[in-house]
Amino acid sequence: MKHTLKYYLKHYAFYLGGDQPRVAWVERIRSVFGAFIGLMLALTLAKYLGELSGLDEWLMASLGASALLVFALPQSPMAQPWAVIAGNTLSALVGISVIHLVGEPLIAMPLAASLSILGMFVLRCLHPPAAAVALIVVLGHVMHYRYAFFPVMVDSVLLVLAGAVYSNLTGKRYPNRPG
Repeated sequence: MKHTLKYYLKHYAFYLGGDQPRVAWVERIRSVFGAFIGLMLALTLAKYLGELSGLDEWLMASLGASALLVFALPQSPMAQPWAVIAGNTLSALVGISVIHLVGEPLIAMPLAASLSILGMFVLRCLHPPAAAVALIVVLGHVMHYRYAFFPVMVDSVLLVLAGAVYSNLTGKRYPNRPG
């Protein structure tokens, strides 16, 4: 059975992103520009709030992944305000609790991530970047519960607010409203 190159390309394109939907360039630019503006606003405000309160931590590293969902996939259930804010905050709280209880990082990291996923299932706030928050907390040996509220919760709220304003100004409904 002899197949052509076209057959193999079509057949295996799935493994090279062939399952991704086509996105118009105007939508790509809208998403990229929105993520830039949203992150710039959220991080600038968080840095300012950190300076006002005398806190050095003002950045949540996984905020870029949250921005992808909020600005590129605003209709996704995982990009909705409850998912972003509660998922990130819960995961930080779980990660901090785990680091207090388990000293070995090789056990603490998967435990923190998996327990945060369980918590997100229970609270119905699944947000994939939030599992990274739990890992970041363990990797960074973050021991203060304050970190879950500032910068994690504050950064999440600022990003969601920026996403809501930007998306609605550019013709995308965000957040989803019950139909």
